[in-house]
Amino acid sequence: MSEHDHHDHPHAPETQDAGSQALAEALRSSFVIVKFAMVALVFVILGAGFFTVGPQEKAVILRFGKPQGEGQKMLLGAGLHWSLPYPIDEVVRIPITEIQQVRSTVGWYATTPEMELAGTEPPAGPSLNPQIDGYVITADRNIIHSRATISYHIDDPRTAIFNFASGTNHQFNLAGISNAVQNAANNALILTAARFNVDDILTGNFAGFQDAVGQRVTELVEREHLGVSIDQCAVESRAPRQLKDVFAMVTTARQNHDKLINDALSEENRILSQAGARASSITNIAESDRTRFVTAVESDAEAFTKLLPKYERNPNLFAQLELSKAMAQVLTNVQDKIFLPQRADGKPRELRLMLNREPPQPKSAANP
Repeated sequence: MSEHDHHDHPHAPETQDAGSQALAEALRSSFVIVKFAMVALVFVILGAGFFTVGPQEKAVILRFGKPQGEGQKMLLGAGLHWSLPYPIDEVVRIPITEIQQVRSTVGWYATTPEMELAGTEPPAGPSLNPQIDGYVITADRNIIHSRATISYHIDDPRTAIFNFASGTNHQFNLAGISNAVQNAANNALILTAARFNVDDILTGNFAGFQDAVGQRVTELVEREHLGVSIDQCAVESRAPRQLKDVFAMVTTARQNHDKLINDALSEENRILSQAGARASSITNIAESDRTRFVTAVESDAEAFTKLLPKYERNPNLFAQLELSKAMAQVLTNVQDKIFLPQRADGKPRELRLMLNREPPQPKSAANP
């Protein structure tokens, strides 16, 4: 063996040790990176599980479809909460105070949402088409269009979730509750219309008809335990569009009829008011005259009562005194007074007045 070969053999293990060390270094670096990645992934998963429930909401966590918690504890209130990421956990949000609206699907003629927003309606055909036009029948067997808009809110979230509603992929769908309330509105509209006459629904007692529909919807919601509360029921009613002009004529005639009655009542009230005022004035005048006459009579009676003793003592003297008083009052403003005393023989005196003749009038030239 040469010297060169003797000196080369010890270098092979050193080369292998360097490769092993490099591999170990690489593995250690990879494990550190994987460790940090796993820790970061855990933090990301934990952070992704936080969610917020709004002040007008309740939330329920479904773990593999099963609600977490019992009774009221399953309902999460407003604030920050945490759950495992989907699809392990699913967060179902429930708008408990937000007002929901649903409209009946029976009783109204065919239209579109675009027409509703624009305030227009499709042209009326020659007759009502029962295949596309809805209607209700009144108690007097007339056909009209009518629909109800129901406003409600959820007050029992557990019932709304597990009995009538559905939640998928973090989104809460109110289709179940909405359909149930809509069916109640349809039932109430048809049943109530059959108990009212057409005139009452369209004009005479529309408020009563609307209240009756709302009461029926509330009764059905409470009876079926839908977990909602009815806030408002707004009803629209209209005559068939094919008979619009006829109903308009009837409405105009009714308005004229009511106007004539109101005018007659106003005239009656005016005449009665004037007659009452005159009667009151006459009564007051008569009462015033009566009071004045009674007062005068009472005064005269009192005066005669005071004079009665004097008259009873000496009637002749009393008569002379009263005559003198009367003559004095009568002759107060007379300038010339002539007093004729009674003759001793009792015979009446004669008073003769010597009056000169009137002087003749001179004759004028015009009257010879």
